[in-house]
Amino acid sequence: MESGGQIRDIRDEELELILSWRNAPNVRKNMYTQHEISLDEHLAWWQRVREERKNQKYLMYEKSGRPLGVVSFNDIDVQNERAMWAFYAAPEAPRGTGLAMEFLALDYAFREIGLHKLSCEVLAFNTPVIKLHKRFGFSVEGIFRAHHKIGGEFVDVYRLGMLAGEWKTARPDLEEKLAKMNKG
Repeated sequence: MESGGQIRDIRDEELELILSWRNAPNVRKNMYTQHEISLDEHLAWWQRVREERKNQKYLMYEKSGRPLGVVSFNDIDVQNERAMWAFYAAPEAPRGTGLAMEFLALDYAFREIGLHKLSCEVLAFNTPVIKLHKRFGFSVEGIFRAHHKIGGEFVDVYRLGMLAGEWKTARPDLEEKLAKMNKG
């Protein structure tokens, strides 16, 4: 999957770049935190991440040396071998970036962290991401009705999950599809 990029540790000098992505309207609208984040708030968040690394991991997705997105793992529960995850791509990222990021994130979760289960939450109106997760083999495990308030309106939140065995089954076919996509 090398031609599809890689995920690696985030460098401190990339924090302002990440903030610019995070504050982009098309990224922000699909997040729980939707206000424009200040640099001070962002740096304080990063300091907390660095101090509490035991149960979270933030990674940069890059392709051909170009940073293009962020992958995060949170609430990592070593005893129960489960975690939550999320990702977002740079607003200018090329088509197919989300596919590559998800593939690498799932490999990292199940092969590097050694999880048994990976879960995520997606705002109900973000149907492209819900479809993407399903394409990778995630199952909808529940819908939290009127769970999150945005602009005075309550929205549903989809909870999706995948087990390590499901990833092991789905991975070869997805790897082949991504390899063909990267050649073309």
